[in-house]
Order: sequence, then C-alpha cells, then structure tokens
Amino acid sequence: MSDPSLTTRSSSGVRPQLRLSVVLPTFNERDNVAPIVAELLPLGERYDLEILFVDDDSADGTAEVVRDLAHRHDAIRLIRRVGRAGLSSAIKEGILDATGDLVVVMDCDGQHEPATVARAVEHLLATGFDLVIGSRFHVEAEILGLSDRRERNSTWANAVACFSLPRYRALTDFMSGFFVLRPEAALPFVRRVDVNGFKFLYELLALSGGRLRVSEVPLSFQPRIAGDSKLDLAIVWDLGVSILHTLLLRSVPRRAISFALVGASGVVVQLLVNRLLMAVGWSFEQALPPAVVTAATSNYLINNALTFRFQRQKGLALLRGLCKFLVVASLPVLANVGVASAFYSLVSADTFWAQLAGIVVVFVWNYAASSKFVWNSP
Repeated sequence: MSDPSLTTRSSSGVRPQLRLSVVLPTFNERDNVAPIVAELLPLGERYDLEILFVDDDSADGTAEVVRDLAHRHDAIRLIRRVGRAGLSSAIKEGILDATGDLVVVMDCDGQHEPATVARAVEHLLATGFDLVIGSRFHVEAEILGLSDRRERNSTWANAVACFSLPRYRALTDFMSGFFVLRPEAALPFVRRVDVNGFKFLYELLALSGGRLRVSEVPLSFQPRIAGDSKLDLAIVWDLGVSILHTLLLRSVPRRAISFALVGASGVVVQLLVNRLLMAVGWSFEQALPPAVVTAATSNYLINNALTFRFQRQKGLALLRGLCKFLVVASLPVLANVGVASAFYSLVSADTFWAQLAGIVVVFVWNYAASSKFVWNSP
C-alpha cells in the first residue's frame, strides 16, 4: 500500500503528491548528461520531479550542459562546487540540498537504469522501509557494465563489508551507488557521514548501526554511456581504511588510520634502505639517518596521494610541502635516530626492534603536526 504521509486531497479527489529528488554527482560527465536527463524526465509524469546535478567544477563543460538544460526544464537544478570535491562529499551535499519527500542517488554515467528508479521508489513506499538499495548482486540482478576483474573485486569488497556490518548481513551490495531514502529517517546519519569515506552508502550503513530499515531491489548494471571509470588506487585504499575504521568502532580518526598504514610502509622502506647501506659496508649508525629521511620522504609522497588527496599538493607546492614535512618531522627524526641508537646500544643489538622503537615514538607527532602545517587539515 502507498504511504499516506505522501498523499493530499485535491478538488478532484485523492492523488499522490510525492516530490522526488534525483541526485546525480558529476565530474567530467558532459556526454552523459543529456542522455540521462532524457531518460529521467518521463518520471515527471508520475512524480513532482527534481533532478539535482552536483558538479565538482568539471573542466569538460558538464556544468554548462546542465545549465542549458535547466533553462528548458524546470525540474533540473545545478550545484557547482568550487574548492571542494569528492564523490561522497557530492552525494552528501546533494541529499542535504534536495527538497524531495524521497531522495534517489544514482550515477550519471548510465550504468544505473532510470527505469529502476520507479521500481525502487514504489518498493520503498509499499514496504515502509527507510532505505532501498539497487543491488548489483541481488539474485535477480544483471551485471553488464563490470569487467570480470571488477566484478571479482566488488564481490570481495562486499564480503569484507558484510563482515564489518553484522546488523546488515542480509544485504548483498554495500558499495552500490544507487539507493532511495526517506530524508526524515536518514538525515541524522547523512549529516555525520565522513565525506572522505570509500563509499557513501557503506559509511551511512556503518553510522546507522542497524537503525535504518533497509531493503534491496535488483539492479540491471549497464556499461557506461561515455567517459572512463573513476575507480583508482585511492578509492581502493579508502575501502581498507573504511573497514578498519568500522572494525575499530570508529574510535580512531579515519585519517589517523590511513596515516598509520602509510607509516607502516615507511617502516618497510626504512628497514630496506638501512639493510642495503649496511650491506655495502656502512655501520648501523651511519646507515640509519639516510634510511630515516628516505622513509620520511616516502611517507610524505604516499600521504599526499592517498591520505590527504583532497588537499593534494602539486608542482612547486609538492616540493614546498616536502620541505615543510621534513621540517615538521625534523625533531621526531632526531628522536627516531636517538631512540633507535640508544635501544641498539643499551637494550638490544637488534636492528629491527631498535628502529621500530624509534618509529613508534614519533607517530603521534608526525600525524598531528603534518596534518595541520603541511596539508592545512584539522
């Protein structure tokens, strides 16, 4: 049965007055805009329709295409974001700015069929759920738009996500970019979503802790209309960080987890450089300083690419940032060398534990100071 809260009486009797907002995050999707609009506009015959494009200041003219279409169709709105970016951030902003009784989030690349919108909305209204997900892995779903490798990776990611979200283990697609929600139920959690997260839906489910009533409908996942997938190493990295964040009960900041994982790679770099230099005749004490500096440089470059990618330094700024990072890290570098040398001389002549002792001492300082002074992030 339909939801009575979304029905009002007119002079001709009772008729549905559902305002439906469709949020479409975009970044360099110029060629996809017109086709997706053409498929969504017919929904205006069933709903009071709002199509909300949230564009991250695309360089290919995406916003200009949307603006031109908005002049011809009252249902279309544009939010053009300058100085802020990211898929989760765009979804969050779109949901918060949407004016609909229900909000649909979907990709703009044509991989999510607009025909699924009405089916998902009707399912939500008929069942009373707070959130309905378009699942690529539902038993009745059809996947045409994923390569075999990406399908395997998505299946693995969903399995790990399922383990980290025990209250939603009946679900099949925690990483979907297609879902419909009731704002009154979801907004308290939407407001708290960390926009640096891997997938908005996963973060929303993790924050809700089982308090949202969730269902799924099968999704026919299509090939992209145009353009390239935005999947890259940074997004895969975010998956690991998001799941660790959830497993740690969100008690440790996401960026601290990412910073620690990068620091672990720095441990490997420092140990390898130290071992190589000692292999060519340097003493442990002689090899340690260049090993520490090399590890610090590696940490900076990886953190710039992953942990702080939304404040990523480029060009000359990258070199200035490296100098600032090394200055910020200079005291801990000295502490690293001093503690490691003292451990090696006084506690144990074990190069691994000696270096690890120095690394542990400086982690907190490096994270707090570099966040603030290198990437200007609280």
